[in-house]
Amino acid sequence: MEAEKIQEYIGGIQDWAVVFIPKVILAILIVWIGLKVVKKLSKVVSISLKKAGIEVEVEEFLGSVIDLVFKAIVFLIAASIVGIEFSALFGLLAAAGFAVGLALQGFLGNFASGLTIIFFKPYKVGDWVQVSDTFGKVKSIEIFSTNLVTPGDKTLIIPNGQITDSIITNFSTRGKIRIELSVTMPYEESFPRVKKVIENALLKVDCILHDPAPQIGIESYDSHNIIIAVRPYILPDHYWDATFDVYSSIKEAFKENNIKVAYSEGVELGPIGQ
Repeated sequence: MEAEKIQEYIGGIQDWAVVFIPKVILAILIVWIGLKVVKKLSKVVSISLKKAGIEVEVEEFLGSVIDLVFKAIVFLIAASIVGIEFSALFGLLAAAGFAVGLALQGFLGNFASGLTIIFFKPYKVGDWVQVSDTFGKVKSIEIFSTNLVTPGDKTLIIPNGQITDSIITNFSTRGKIRIELSVTMPYEESFPRVKKVIENALLKVDCILHDPAPQIGIESYDSHNIIIAVRPYILPDHYWDATFDVYSSIKEAFKENNIKVAYSEGVELGPIGQ
Protein backbone atom coordinates (compact mmCIF):
# COMPACT_ATOMS: atom_id res chain seq x y z
CA MET A 1 0.00 0.00 0.00
CA GLU A 2 2.80 2.38 0.93
CA ALA A 3 4.62 1.49 -2.27
CA GLU A 4 1.53 2.43 -4.25
CA LYS A 5 1.35 5.83 -2.47
CA ILE A 6 5.00 6.47 -3.09
CA GLN A 7 4.54 5.57 -6.72
CA GLU A 8 1.56 7.88 -6.85
CA TYR A 9 3.56 10.75 -5.36
CA ILE A 10 6.41 10.15 -7.79
CA GLY A 11 3.97 10.13 -10.68
CA GLY A 12 2.45 13.39 -9.48
CA ILE A 13 5.87 15.01 -9.19
CA GLN A 14 6.76 13.84 -12.67
CA ASP A 15 3.53 15.21 -14.09
CA TRP A 16 4.13 18.53 -12.30
CA ALA A 17 7.73 18.67 -13.58
CA VAL A 18 6.65 17.95 -17.15
CA VAL A 19 4.20 20.83 -17.02
CA PHE A 20 6.07 23.33 -14.82
CA ILE A 21 9.78 23.04 -15.74
CA PRO A 22 9.27 24.01 -19.42
CA LYS A 23 7.36 27.07 -18.20
CA VAL A 24 10.22 28.04 -15.89
CA ILE A 25 12.76 27.59 -18.67
CA LEU A 26 10.61 29.64 -21.04
CA ALA A 27 10.18 32.37 -18.40
CA ILE A 28 13.96 32.53 -17.85
CA LEU A 29 14.52 32.79 -21.61
CA ILE A 30 11.96 35.57 -21.86
CA VAL A 31 13.63 37.50 -19.05
CA TRP A 32 17.09 37.05 -20.59
CA ILE A 33 15.99 38.01 -24.10
CA GLY A 34 13.58 40.66 -22.85
CA LEU A 35 16.24 42.53 -20.87
CA LYS A 36 18.48 42.62 -23.94
CA VAL A 37 15.59 43.94 -26.03
CA VAL A 38 14.78 46.51 -23.33
CA LYS A 39 18.38 47.71 -23.37
CA LYS A 40 18.23 48.32 -27.11
CA LEU A 41 14.78 49.91 -26.90
CA SER A 42 16.01 52.25 -24.17
CA LYS A 43 18.84 53.39 -26.44
CA VAL A 44 16.36 53.98 -29.27
CA VAL A 45 14.08 55.97 -26.96
CA SER A 46 17.06 57.99 -25.69
CA ILE A 47 18.12 58.85 -29.25
CA SER A 48 14.54 59.77 -30.16
CA LEU A 49 14.24 62.07 -27.15
CA LYS A 50 17.51 63.78 -28.08
CA LYS A 51 16.34 64.31 -31.65
CA ALA A 52 13.09 65.76 -30.32
CA GLY A 53 15.12 68.52 -28.67
CA ILE A 54 14.06 67.65 -25.13
CA GLU A 55 16.25 69.03 -22.35
CA VAL A 56 18.98 66.71 -21.11
CA GLU A 57 17.53 66.47 -17.59
CA VAL A 58 14.03 65.58 -18.85
CA GLU A 59 15.47 63.18 -21.41
CA GLU A 60 17.49 61.24 -18.83
CA PHE A 61 14.61 61.19 -16.37
CA LEU A 62 12.08 59.96 -18.95
CA GLY A 63 14.63 57.44 -20.22
CA SER A 64 14.99 56.01 -16.72
CA VAL A 65 11.21 55.80 -16.25
CA ILE A 66 10.65 54.13 -19.63
CA ASP A 67 13.48 51.66 -18.99
CA LEU A 68 11.92 50.74 -15.64
CA VAL A 69 8.48 50.27 -17.21
CA PHE A 70 9.86 48.03 -19.98
CA LYS A 71 11.66 45.86 -17.44
CA ALA A 72 8.52 45.59 -15.31
CA ILE A 73 6.57 44.42 -18.39
CA VAL A 74 9.18 41.74 -19.11
CA PHE A 75 9.00 40.35 -15.58
CA LEU A 76 5.20 40.44 -15.58
CA ILE A 77 5.12 38.44 -18.83
CA ALA A 78 7.57 35.92 -17.38
CA ALA A 79 5.51 35.63 -14.19
CA SER A 80 2.31 35.05 -16.18
CA ILE A 81 3.98 32.23 -18.15
CA VAL A 82 5.01 30.51 -14.93
CA GLY A 83 1.38 30.70 -13.87
CA ILE A 84 1.39 33.28 -11.11
CA GLU A 85 -2.13 34.55 -10.47
CA PHE A 86 -1.91 38.31 -10.40
CA SER A 87 -5.30 38.70 -8.76
CA ALA A 88 -4.07 36.68 -5.80
CA LEU A 89 -0.76 38.55 -5.81
CA PHE A 90 -2.41 41.96 -5.85
CA GLY A 91 -4.77 40.84 -3.11
CA LEU A 92 -1.81 39.85 -0.96
CA LEU A 93 -0.14 43.19 -1.63
CA ALA A 94 -3.34 45.01 -0.72
CA ALA A 95 -3.55 43.09 2.56
CA ALA A 96 0.06 43.98 3.28
CA GLY A 97 -0.31 47.51 1.89
CA PHE A 98 0.81 49.26 5.04
CA ALA A 99 4.04 47.28 5.26
CA VAL A 100 4.72 47.68 1.55
CA GLY A 101 4.04 51.41 1.81
CA LEU A 102 6.59 51.75 4.59
CA ALA A 103 9.11 49.70 2.62
CA LEU A 104 8.62 51.82 -0.51
CA GLN A 105 8.42 55.12 1.31
CA GLY A 106 12.04 56.01 0.61
CA PHE A 107 11.79 55.05 -3.07
CA LEU A 108 8.56 56.97 -3.57
CA GLY A 109 10.03 59.97 -1.78
CA ASN A 110 13.10 59.90 -4.03
CA PHE A 111 10.86 59.58 -7.09
CA ALA A 112 8.76 62.57 -6.02
CA SER A 113 11.93 64.53 -5.33
CA GLY A 114 13.19 63.60 -8.80
CA LEU A 115 10.03 65.07 -10.32
CA THR A 116 10.54 68.21 -8.22
CA ILE A 117 14.11 68.60 -9.49
CA ILE A 118 13.06 68.05 -13.11
CA PHE A 119 10.20 70.55 -13.10
CA PHE A 120 11.51 73.25 -10.73
CA LYS A 121 15.13 72.93 -11.92
CA PRO A 122 17.23 74.02 -8.92
CA TYR A 123 20.10 72.71 -11.05
CA LYS A 124 20.66 71.02 -14.40
CA VAL A 125 23.18 68.65 -15.95
CA GLY A 126 26.57 70.37 -16.13
CA ASP A 127 26.01 72.67 -13.13
CA TRP A 128 28.43 72.82 -10.22
CA VAL A 129 26.45 72.34 -7.01
CA GLN A 130 27.00 71.79 -3.33
CA VAL A 131 24.55 69.66 -1.35
CA SER A 132 25.34 69.80 2.37
CA ASP A 133 29.10 69.11 2.37
CA THR A 134 29.15 67.44 -1.06
CA PHE A 135 30.52 69.43 -4.00
CA GLY A 136 30.59 68.34 -7.63
CA LYS A 137 29.37 68.72 -11.21
CA VAL A 138 25.95 67.27 -12.08
CA LYS A 139 26.50 64.32 -14.42
CA SER A 140 22.92 63.02 -14.64
CA ILE A 141 19.50 63.29 -12.98
CA GLU A 142 17.76 59.92 -12.70
CA ILE A 143 14.51 58.62 -11.22
CA PHE A 144 15.72 58.09 -7.69
CA SER A 145 19.12 59.80 -7.57
CA THR A 146 21.40 62.48 -8.95
CA ASN A 147 24.96 61.65 -9.99
CA LEU A 148 27.74 64.14 -9.27
CA VAL A 149 31.36 64.04 -10.39
CA THR A 150 33.73 65.60 -7.87
CA PRO A 151 36.83 67.61 -8.82
CA GLY A 152 38.75 64.47 -7.80
CA ASP A 153 36.90 62.55 -10.55
CA LYS A 154 34.80 60.48 -8.14
CA THR A 155 31.17 59.71 -8.96
CA LEU A 156 28.74 60.39 -6.12
CA ILE A 157 25.22 58.92 -6.23
CA ILE A 158 22.95 61.04 -4.02
CA PRO A 159 19.28 60.11 -3.38
CA ASN A 160 16.99 62.82 -4.73
CA GLY A 161 15.10 62.95 -1.44
CA GLN A 162 18.28 63.86 0.39
CA ILE A 163 18.95 66.67 -2.08
CA THR A 164 15.53 68.31 -1.82
CA ASP A 165 15.69 68.07 1.97
CA SER A 166 19.03 69.93 2.02
CA ILE A 167 20.27 73.39 1.12
CA ILE A 168 21.38 73.37 -2.52
CA THR A 169 24.10 75.82 -3.54
CA ASN A 170 24.23 76.19 -7.33
CA PHE A 171 27.53 77.77 -8.37
CA SER A 172 26.59 77.87 -12.05
CA THR A 173 23.34 79.86 -11.93
CA ARG A 174 24.94 83.24 -12.65
CA GLY A 175 27.62 81.95 -15.01
CA LYS A 176 30.49 82.85 -12.69
CA ILE A 177 31.30 82.20 -9.07
CA ARG A 178 33.48 83.85 -6.45
CA ILE A 179 35.94 81.61 -4.65
CA GLU A 180 36.65 82.46 -1.02
CA LEU A 181 40.32 82.12 -0.11
CA SER A 182 42.38 83.35 2.83
CA VAL A 183 46.05 84.23 3.26
CA THR A 184 47.96 85.73 6.17
CA MET A 185 50.32 88.68 6.71
CA PRO A 186 52.27 89.76 9.81
CA TYR A 187 51.03 92.66 11.91
CA GLU A 188 54.09 94.80 11.16
CA GLU A 189 53.60 94.55 7.40
CA SER A 190 51.84 97.25 5.35
CA PHE A 191 48.40 96.10 4.21
CA PRO A 192 48.28 98.39 1.11
CA ARG A 193 51.62 96.92 0.02
CA VAL A 194 50.47 93.32 0.57
CA LYS A 195 47.18 94.03 -1.20
CA LYS A 196 49.07 95.34 -4.25
CA VAL A 197 51.29 92.24 -4.24
CA ILE A 198 48.20 89.97 -4.17
CA GLU A 199 46.52 91.95 -6.97
CA ASN A 200 49.59 91.52 -9.16
CA ALA A 201 49.72 87.82 -8.29
CA LEU A 202 46.10 87.38 -9.40
CA LEU A 203 46.91 88.98 -12.75
CA LYS A 204 49.21 86.04 -13.45
CA VAL A 205 46.43 83.47 -13.01
CA ASP A 206 44.78 82.89 -16.39
CA CYS A 207 41.43 81.59 -15.15
CA ILE A 208 40.73 84.59 -12.88
CA LEU A 209 38.02 86.95 -14.16
CA HIS A 210 38.82 90.64 -13.74
CA ASP A 211 35.30 91.93 -14.33
CA PRO A 212 34.09 92.24 -11.64
CA ALA A 213 37.43 92.88 -9.99
CA PRO A 214 38.69 90.51 -7.26
CA GLN A 215 37.94 91.62 -3.71
CA ILE A 216 40.83 91.76 -1.25
CA GLY A 217 40.43 92.92 2.35
CA ILE A 218 41.24 92.26 5.98
CA GLU A 219 38.98 89.48 7.20
CA SER A 220 40.05 89.06 10.83
CA TYR A 221 42.95 88.96 13.27
CA ASP A 222 44.47 85.98 15.03
CA SER A 223 47.23 85.65 17.63
CA HIS A 224 50.07 85.72 15.08
CA ASN A 225 48.77 87.11 11.78
CA ILE A 226 46.26 89.30 10.03
CA ILE A 227 43.88 87.16 7.93
CA ILE A 228 43.35 88.57 4.45
CA ALA A 229 40.31 87.56 2.41
CA VAL A 230 40.96 87.00 -1.31
CA ARG A 231 37.75 86.78 -3.38
CA PRO A 232 38.35 86.51 -7.15
CA TYR A 233 35.65 85.55 -9.67
CA ILE A 234 36.03 82.52 -11.93
CA LEU A 235 34.02 80.24 -14.20
CA PRO A 236 32.59 77.23 -12.31
CA ASP A 237 34.61 74.69 -14.31
CA HIS A 238 37.84 76.35 -13.13
CA TYR A 239 37.04 76.01 -9.42
CA TRP A 240 39.94 73.83 -8.31
CA ASP A 241 42.46 74.99 -10.92
CA ALA A 242 41.87 78.58 -9.85
CA THR A 243 42.12 77.74 -6.15
CA PHE A 244 45.46 75.97 -6.53
CA ASP A 245 46.90 78.50 -8.99
CA VAL A 246 45.93 81.50 -6.84
CA TYR A 247 47.57 80.08 -3.74
CA SER A 248 50.66 79.14 -5.74
CA SER A 249 50.92 82.59 -7.37
CA ILE A 250 50.46 84.43 -4.05
CA LYS A 251 53.11 82.28 -2.36
CA GLU A 252 55.57 83.05 -5.16
CA ALA A 253 54.74 86.78 -4.95
CA PHE A 254 55.24 86.81 -1.18
CA LYS A 255 58.65 85.18 -1.68
CA GLU A 256 59.69 87.71 -4.34
CA ASN A 257 58.58 90.67 -2.18
CA ASN A 258 60.05 89.29 1.07
CA ILE A 259 56.72 89.22 2.88
CA LYS A 260 57.08 87.12 6.00
CA VAL A 261 54.57 85.17 8.07
CA ALA A 262 54.42 84.13 11.71
CA TYR A 263 54.67 80.43 12.44
CA SER A 264 52.37 78.91 15.06
CA GLU A 265 55.36 77.79 17.15
CA GLY A 266 56.40 81.12 18.63
CA VAL A 267 55.91 84.61 17.33
CA GLU A 268 59.13 84.93 15.38
CA LEU A 269 58.85 85.89 11.74
CA GLY A 270 60.16 83.35 9.26
CA PRO A 271 60.87 83.54 5.55
CA ILE A 272 58.67 81.75 2.97
CA GLY A 273 60.50 79.06 1.01
CA GLN A 274 60.12 78.21 -2.64
